Amino acid sequence: MPSYDPAWLDRMYNNRLLVPEHAAYFERWAAESALLRDSLPAHIDLRYGEGPNETLDVFPAAEPGAPVLVFIHGGYWRAMDKSEHSFVARPFHERGVCVVMPNYALCPGTLERPIGIADIALQMAHALEWTWRNIAAYGGDPSRITVAGHSAGGHLAAMLLGCDWQAVAPDLPADLVRNALSISGLHDLRPIQHTPFLAPALNLTDADSLRLSPALWPAPERGKLYSVAGGVESAEFLRQNELIRDAWGAGVVPVCEALPGLHHFSVLETLADPAQRLHALAMDLLEA
Repeated sequence: MPSYDPAWLDRMYNNRLLVPEHAAYFERWAAESALLRDSLPAHIDLRYGEGPNETLDVFPAAEPGAPVLVFIHGGYWRAMDKSEHSFVARPFHERGVCVVMPNYALCPGTLERPIGIADIALQMAHALEWTWRNIAAYGGDPSRITVAGHSAGGHLAAMLLGCDWQAVAPDLPADLVRNALSISGLHDLRPIQHTPFLAPALNLTDADSLRLSPALWPAPERGKLYSVAGGVESAEFLRQNELIRDAWGAGVVPVCEALPGLHHFSVLETLADPAQRLHALAMDLLEA
């Protein structure tokens, strides 16, 4: 970690300041997502639990036995919603993939029910458990689940690849998540803990930052992770992208790339473009 200087950390991690036109991306994503939910078969707001925001959307496959993509949205664990990211589903649905998009509670929660990143990670584990138990009814193959996530969602995708599934429920398979894709992921939370614009909402302790950082975990024994960022993202996001390969090794992270000319928001749009490298990487994991 080069510095814990507060001003430097804010410059490195505040993507809305780094991309002044970010609002146009959010507006486009929301509009395209609303149109997609009206045009594709979809099961919206299915419950995977009884807690706050424990719902998910399923875009079913046309044929049974399809690979399953679970996409987890970003927003620094404190913002955004699955409904703003439905646009990601279209090209995968067109290629026969079953797509699942879970929501999660947002930090800091409420005084009555505070929410931290550990709570969100557990929610995502339960969303994946629901997927494994139920996805065959929507055309998905529960043995072919790949998790992808953007930004905070990339962090959660990496955590889910390394999850001890028997600790979640004893009948779950050890390889419940077959592969994972972290897009502009945050793999070491120690700098995030000290970033001023994030710290009040996330309320991370030293212990939290250590136990919730996948780059500080042993490498998973099963599956592959692809780690990708935009080539013009901040130096810290590029470092976080490379860090997970350094930590887990090229055997587990065989792809670690910075895609030229893309920033934190434009890189996500290429996931939904069949002509782009990121989409091809996702399909490679789904078809493995």
